[in-house]
Amino acid sequence: MESNKVLNAEGLACPMPVVKAKKEIDNLNAGDILEIHATDKGAASDIPAWTKSSGHELVQQDEENDILKFWIKKA
Repeated sequence: MESNKVLNAEGLACPMPVVKAKKEIDNLNAGDILEIHATDKGAASDIPAWTKSSGHELVQQDEENDILKFWIKKA
């Protein structure tokens, strides 16, 4: 999936992937896609929950070589 910005949150513990994602998505335009890479297993539930509560859309979620990947469309 194509994204407008990639956020590398690998090695960061909860809640930092969500904190950094919020900061990055604030700099994007509506409809842009933010791709997030995280290794903290808590991100598997934290990122989708944050996406839903903030009104953005979780377009895709995947795991590849122990790296969690999320694609979020800015509302």
